[in-house]
Amino acid sequence: MYRLAFTTLACPAWSWDEVLDRAVEYGYEGVELRGVEGEMDLPRARPFTPENLAETKRDLEARGLSIPCLDTSCRLHERDTESNLDEARRAVDLAAKLDAPYIRVFGDKIPDDEPRDVVLDRVAEGLTRLGEHAQPSGVQVLIESHGDFADTRSLAEVLGRVAHPNVGVLWDVHHPWRFHGEPLEETFERLGDRVAHTHLKDSRLEDGEVRYNLVGEGETPVLECLQLLHRHEYTGWVSLEWEKKWHPEIEPPEVALPAFTRVIRELERQATS
Repeated sequence: MYRLAFTTLACPAWSWDEVLDRAVEYGYEGVELRGVEGEMDLPRARPFTPENLAETKRDLEARGLSIPCLDTSCRLHERDTESNLDEARRAVDLAAKLDAPYIRVFGDKIPDDEPRDVVLDRVAEGLTRLGEHAQPSGVQVLIESHGDFADTRSLAEVLGRVAHPNVGVLWDVHHPWRFHGEPLEETFERLGDRVAHTHLKDSRLEDGEVRYNLVGEGETPVLECLQLLHRHEYTGWVSLEWEKKWHPEIEPPEVALPAFTRVIRELERQATS
């Protein structure tokens, strides 16, 4: 059985205690951090300040929960390299204190006003520098298949320029498939040996617009994803990225979070049978 988590984008109005209690109630093993109690800069969030960190770790342990990943806003394509790298380094340091194995960063954009290779080199250099910072703690820096790098040909080009062992991939299953028409098998062939963590979401295309659905109720090939992960002996986390923070119109966490565990456990049985 895969270890299941959800990102805190799903429940922006919940207190930290409520996040933990509902995670247990709904059958999750982990909570992925993307803003807590209104604070998006995680080292500044109340549960993770120096005076509260030990209690937070005790609360996680008491509930049998882990934190698989800290999700940053770091965008490595930007010319303002140092401020982005600083955010990611602080996330690495907090991840190490929380025994979290991963942080997430973006390559994000390939702007039209710069040569493509210049942007890819900047992203690769940023990943390498972050990998060097993370190596002593063992934390891995994962670049997500997101934005222009959801075209995994571009993402694979960047990875080809980064040989650091502490750099890997967060596979957002939805984005390459939905926005670039990539078959899941093709994506995994390009990235599979670097994939350390997986995000799932679901959607339908309605009147030319992407409408997010509860996982299993849209068009995303979720069963195929789980079959692919099983076939390649994936042992990482599968995390629901339910973006209630950015899309207030979608279902509330009290609906979406328990629905995800029910659907994934059923599809998981089908994928492994």
